[in-house]
Amino acid sequence: MRFRPATAAALTGLLASAVALSGCGSEKSDPAPKINDPLAVTYDGGIYLLDGETLKVASDLKLDGYNRVNPAGDDSHVMVSTKDGFRVLDATGATLTDIEFPGAKPGHVVRHADRTVLFTDGTGEVTIFDPHDLANGKPKAEVYQAAAPHHGVAVQLSTGELVVTLGTEEKRVGMAVLDKDRKEIARNEDCPGVHGESTTAGEAVVIGCQTGALIYRNGVITKVTSPTPYGRIGNQAGSPLSPIALGDYKQDKNAELERPTQVSLIDTRDGSLRLVQLGTSYTFRSLARGPQGEALVLGTDGKIHVIDPVAGTVTRSFPVTAAWEEPLKWQEARPAIFVRGAEVYVSDPVTKQIHRVDLAAGKVTNSVTLDAAPNELSGVVADNHGH
Repeated sequence: MRFRPATAAALTGLLASAVALSGCGSEKSDPAPKINDPLAVTYDGGIYLLDGETLKVASDLKLDGYNRVNPAGDDSHVMVSTKDGFRVLDATGATLTDIEFPGAKPGHVVRHADRTVLFTDGTGEVTIFDPHDLANGKPKAEVYQAAAPHHGVAVQLSTGELVVTLGTEEKRVGMAVLDKDRKEIARNEDCPGVHGESTTAGEAVVIGCQTGALIYRNGVITKVTSPTPYGRIGNQAGSPLSPIALGDYKQDKNAELERPTQVSLIDTRDGSLRLVQLGTSYTFRSLARGPQGEALVLGTDGKIHVIDPVAGTVTRSFPVTAAWEEPLKWQEARPAIFVRGAEVYVSDPVTKQIHRVDLAAGKVTNSVTLDAAPNELSGVVADNHGH
């Protein structure tokens, strides 16, 4: 219903009076303006919600504990992993909703083919739902029970097939593929320490191992063997525009904290693996894909390194932050990169800043300084193809 200006002004006055009289009129006041393309930034004690264009802090939600954030898969919501399970944050409305998926040790959130898949490590539950249903409350979800709880991941393909990791709390060994009726159609247990997931062009799924990777493509699982005896690929980034997955690469099994300087490129068409030397180290929050499918790595030298995945070469590098060092504990804050379409964002916990980056120009175009050091950096992503 639209009001004429005079009527709207009168109504505003009445609302102001009602708030003043009641002392608590938030439920009767006009809703807050929606946050434009929100970014979600965790810090110790809460989550900042930033306008994706201006980087202005639009809301500061208090939430105790170590919380993690991932896109929910629509244009409004973000999944928050808390100590008690997954919670749904309406990021555009700056409201932590009452939609919850409870369970111990909530882990990976994967978006693909209009389905969001949650993996609860402490129970082995895989929860699958259409993220566009979140606007209407808790969505109807399919729950698949893995054989045993483990730090796992799952992705549902457009065919309805479900790719899910295999393992226990003590040992993770590989992956299985289930058809849309949840009958197993493929399995491979030659993947010690299975971790992480990415989906590429051609709807190939890549799962990382301590000895390379597994690829599921067109009904077949292929093992890609690492060029070194221990070659751990644990974190990956895929693009619907490229058949080649970007992965990390660690080869020192006994390191307290290995600071790798090479990344892996896994070609899902022929099962080949190529290593690219960056000349700088990076962390698990350093990998992303650009709008053209290019591979992006945020190095500890403070630069974004742009890699042509087909040529397997670094095409250019440009500075965003000062040089930094990865902390020993993985929960501790370190710079992160988040890409949404053509927009690239980088966090810097040392300066407490978030930067907006023009990838084509290779420069920072906007920055904001927060009150607290940023930890995880994410936001709403509606394309529903990435991880």
